[in-house]
Amino acid sequence: MTLLARLRGVAFWPMLRKEFIQMRRDRLTLGMMVGIPAIQLVLFGYAIRTEVRNLPTVVLDESRTAESRALVDVMANTRNFAIIGAVGSRAELEDRLKRGDASAAVVIPPSFDTELKRGRTAMAQVIVDAADPMASAAAISGASLAGAARSAEMAAAAGRDPPLEVRVRPWYNPALRSSTYIVPGIVGVLLSLTMIIITSMAIVRERERGTLEQLVVTPIDRTSLMLGKIVPFALVGYVQMTVVLLLGKLLFDVPIRGSLAVLYAITLAFITANLAFGLLISTLARNQVQAMQLGFFTLLPNILLTGFMFPRAAMPEAAQWLGLAMPLTYFLEVLRGVLLKGVGFEYLWRDTAILVAFAIVLVTVSVGRFRKTLE
Repeated sequence: MTLLARLRGVAFWPMLRKEFIQMRRDRLTLGMMVGIPAIQLVLFGYAIRTEVRNLPTVVLDESRTAESRALVDVMANTRNFAIIGAVGSRAELEDRLKRGDASAAVVIPPSFDTELKRGRTAMAQVIVDAADPMASAAAISGASLAGAARSAEMAAAAGRDPPLEVRVRPWYNPALRSSTYIVPGIVGVLLSLTMIIITSMAIVRERERGTLEQLVVTPIDRTSLMLGKIVPFALVGYVQMTVVLLLGKLLFDVPIRGSLAVLYAITLAFITANLAFGLLISTLARNQVQAMQLGFFTLLPNILLTGFMFPRAAMPEAAQWLGLAMPLTYFLEVLRGVLLKGVGFEYLWRDTAILVAFAIVLVTVSVGRFRKTLE
């Protein structure tokens, strides 16, 4: 019997009507199927920008002359750099780059104006946080453009060879290898995706099978029940993290410059926040399909809005604010800070405090809803 003949059969139309009725009743699933792609298209269509502009930049001007200020103005006019302030020493400059407050620094030595007056080539330096190759490429391009433009202006006025040279020095990832930037981020993305989806689906699956209610009536208290469901996933998360770090070191030569003890300690807050969010999804979803859809809804924002693939500095301000509402944004700063920059807790305490706050809020809300669901 051909497909057309089957479609003309009497039994097909009642089945089709039944499926549409069931789909209409399951409004949450229908809404997610239609709404999630539309929301993500609009959100990411506006948010994703590969051209990096307005990198936060500090200035160490040891010359403090009209010529040095003119060079800084030319760099700001390229729109690749956003001058956010001045620093008084190289130690302060390094501190701002390690903290992530700045992505680039312009260094003008004391002899800058003197060399120009003597007719020699004056040197200036741009230090770039090259942990993000895409952002550092924009900084390098902007520095070269600004240096060439200012040098041409000065050469035309002086009637001689270009008297200025701007040299770029990349820090933390001198070879500008993308794997050095991406592999640490993979740790955060995998932990986030795994913790959220597996936790939410595991609990929903227990509810669908009726085994969750059976556990509730046992002598096990509900706190122990929740801990028993969550702690194994936390241990799995640490195993995942260790495997990715080892493979990243062996296969891609990703550096581990900081303390792994600090990294593993801070990771606990991140894992807890994601497990709690997975628990929250389990209280909202009616079945495993809904749990998976809600879990995957968080995947693309985590990849595209947190700085995992695209620099947050290139995003519109609204997208940057959305990224701040995701724990992965702060965990990526911790990962790259420890692994690539070798920074310690004194540079990471703000990100850690935010991750702990996420964990506390999500645990409180999800446990409250989970208890209410069980009741």
